[in-house]
Amino acid sequence: MTQGLPDLETDMSIVNLVDHQQIDWARVQHSTYLIHQHLHYDYPGPIHDLQQCLMILPPRQYGGQSLLNHRLNVTSSTVETVYREDSFGNTEIQLCVPYIEHSIDFEAWILVERHAELEPVQLPPDPAISKRFLQPSLLTQPDDALREVATMLNAQGKQGLELAQQINEWVYQYMQYAHDVTGIRTTAAQALALKQGVCQDYAHIMIALCHLCNIPARYVSGHLLGEGGTHAWVEVILPAEQQPDTLLAVPFDPTHGRQAHMGYVTIAVGRDYFDVAPTSGTYRAAYSGQLSAHKTVGLTTYEYADTISFGGDEKLKNGSTTL
Repeated sequence: MTQGLPDLETDMSIVNLVDHQQIDWARVQHSTYLIHQHLHYDYPGPIHDLQQCLMILPPRQYGGQSLLNHRLNVTSSTVETVYREDSFGNTEIQLCVPYIEHSIDFEAWILVERHAELEPVQLPPDPAISKRFLQPSLLTQPDDALREVATMLNAQGKQGLELAQQINEWVYQYMQYAHDVTGIRTTAAQALALKQGVCQDYAHIMIALCHLCNIPARYVSGHLLGEGGTHAWVEVILPAEQQPDTLLAVPFDPTHGRQAHMGYVTIAVGRDYFDVAPTSGTYRAAYSGQLSAHKTVGLTTYEYADTISFGGDEKLKNGSTTL
């Protein structure tokens, strides 16, 4: 484990985190993050054969992002846990619990690092990848209103990365962020008509517009420092300028009208929210359960070109303290 990183056995309450609000993310070369997630399910009575899927663990390697360590605790002595990779390369944790009396908890600690020099994510030059992320999904199916917007954007003559930037900015300017207006089943077309929504709606609209403008694009689920819940953004898939045989997944965040920076942690990618839902599952019982969730994402270390900070104590690389 990298020097200066917290041990996952350490009590979260005593881990020193860095105040990320004043960080110049454009200068950050290396950073590490500690993610803590606690999921608690309550049931009115006993349930049987819980088949739970958690998509909360990032890939082992994703461009300049690396999974350093993780721990998952489950309050059941009879749980069976299987880790598998889905068709998008995401890590799924499949948990089977034969019997639960009234409640169960899943608690995860995840340690991640990022290196700026290894960004962005490179993909193999496989035409099937671009084709897959040009096809509309259930939540990104276009309607006439989306087609009209795409036609307007295309008419301005931009292509590739410039066009993706334009789409990102348009969604940011057009939409108004609002809770409790949309849900996980709201489509891009419905959110566009409402002109309101949350990050997943912004992402679905941008993906739909990218597809209509012939830009492969996919949904990203992850974390952004300072955001309370899971965040969503978009990756557009384009040939590298100097290496046209190499595909790059370039991240855009239409909710904030910018490209995603080092303060983002990717967990999973797919066609839309349904491909990357953090929790899903089934069980046998005649009643529904109630989920309560708590998440903390903290920055533990970061490096500029000439300094490194551990828990807010910034030093020059030669060891002397900066003012």
